[in-house]
Amino acid sequence: MSRIDDLIAEYCPDGVSVKKLGDVGTFVRGSGLQKKDFVDEGFPCIHYGQIYTFYGTSTTTTKSFVDPQLAERLKHARTGDLVVTTTSETTEEVCTAVAWLGDGSIVIGGHSCVFRHSLDPLFVAYYFQTDDFERQKRKFVTGTKVKEIKVADIARIEIPVPPMAVQLEVVSVLHKMERLAAELEVELEARSRQYEHYRQVLVNRVSADPVALSTLGKWQGGITPSKSNRAYWESGTVPWLASMDVSNTTTDEIRGRVTEAALKETSLRLITAPSVAVVMRSNILRRVLPIGLIKVDTTVNQDMRVLAPQVGVDAEYVYQVLCADSERIRASCVRTDGSMAAVDSQRFFAWEIPLPSLDEQRSVAKALRHFDDLVNNREIGLPAEIAARRKQFEFYRDRLLTFEEAS
Repeated sequence: MSRIDDLIAEYCPDGVSVKKLGDVGTFVRGSGLQKKDFVDEGFPCIHYGQIYTFYGTSTTTTKSFVDPQLAERLKHARTGDLVVTTTSETTEEVCTAVAWLGDGSIVIGGHSCVFRHSLDPLFVAYYFQTDDFERQKRKFVTGTKVKEIKVADIARIEIPVPPMAVQLEVVSVLHKMERLAAELEVELEARSRQYEHYRQVLVNRVSADPVALSTLGKWQGGITPSKSNRAYWESGTVPWLASMDVSNTTTDEIRGRVTEAALKETSLRLITAPSVAVVMRSNILRRVLPIGLIKVDTTVNQDMRVLAPQVGVDAEYVYQVLCADSERIRASCVRTDGSMAAVDSQRFFAWEIPLPSLDEQRSVAKALRHFDDLVNNREIGLPAEIAARRKQFEFYRDRLLTFEEAS
C-alpha cells in the first residue's frame, strides 16, 4: 500500500481526475454471433454468455471459435480491449467484463460490446467489478425478465483516471491477490477429484447383498402450489425445495418457502429429515444427476423424488452411494430424446446398491463426511480459506480503486 501512496503523492498529490468511460474510450456494439456458429477450429471468439460462466477478469485464449469467413462480418476486439455484456437475466451480471490480453484480435456477438480505451486494461476490468461501478450501473439497467443496458449509458459511467504508474501498481497488487485465490481454487479442484475417487473406492469395498432403491423407504414427490394464489406463498415459513437447488451436496439451507395453507389445501406433504433428494426431470440431467442430502423437514416440487429412509437405512449412506454411482445411473436411467431430459422411474427404482448393517452404513458415511467437509464445507479447510481470500480481495479492490477526486 505504501508504494501506491508514494506514487499518488508523486504523480497526483492534488487528487485524481474522474472521467466518463465515453471520454476515455469508445464502445462498439456486437451482433451476429450465435452458439450454433461455433466450430472446433477457426477464428477465436467470445460469446456473451461465456463471460458470466467461463472467463475471469482477463484472458489470453478463447473457449470458442468461428469460421474465418463469418469472423470477417463480426465486430472485432483487439488486445487490451474489454468485452462487456449488455444483457443478462440479473442486474448483477449486466456489464460483466473480461479484458482480452491475447495476441491478435477476436470477434464478439450480440448482447455484448467492445470497450476500446486508453487506460490499462486490467485497471478498467477491475473497476468494472467494484461497488462504485455497480452503484452507477444500476441507474441505467432496464427490463424485468431480461435485464439490459444501452451502450450509450455505459459510456456515461464515471471512472477514476490516475496516472499510468498508479494504474499499473494497483493492477500489480490486485493481480497477485487474485492469482493466490486462483491457486487455492486449483488445489480445491484437485481435492474434489481425490474425494470422488476415495468415495468410489470406499463404496466399492462394501460387501453386502444389493437391494433395489425402491425398497429403502418411502419415495415421495411434490408439487408447485399455484403462484397466483398469494395465500400459498406470501410470508411462507415451510421449506419448499426446488430442483434447481439440489446440487450434489448436503444442505439445511432451503430458499423456497410456502405457507401452512399450501400444506392444508394442496397435495403438498412435508418430508421428514434426513432425506435424499434426486432430480427426476430437468435438462440439467443431460450433464449431471443432481442428488442432495436434505437435513431439514421440507416439501418439494414435482420434478424430484425424495427418499424418507425406513428403519435400518442411513440417509447419508444412501446419498454417498448414489453420488458415487451418479454417472452410471445417469447413463442407464436418463432419457434425453425429448424436449426435457427425464429419469426413467422404473429403471431408477430398480437400481441396486449394497446395503450392509446400519453400523457399517454409518461408518462409511462418517468417513466420507470428513472428506466432504474438507472439500465443500465453507467454514473449514480450503473452502473457508478461499472465501476469506475472496473477501479480502474484494475489500482491497474497492479500496485501491477509490481515490480522492481532484477539484
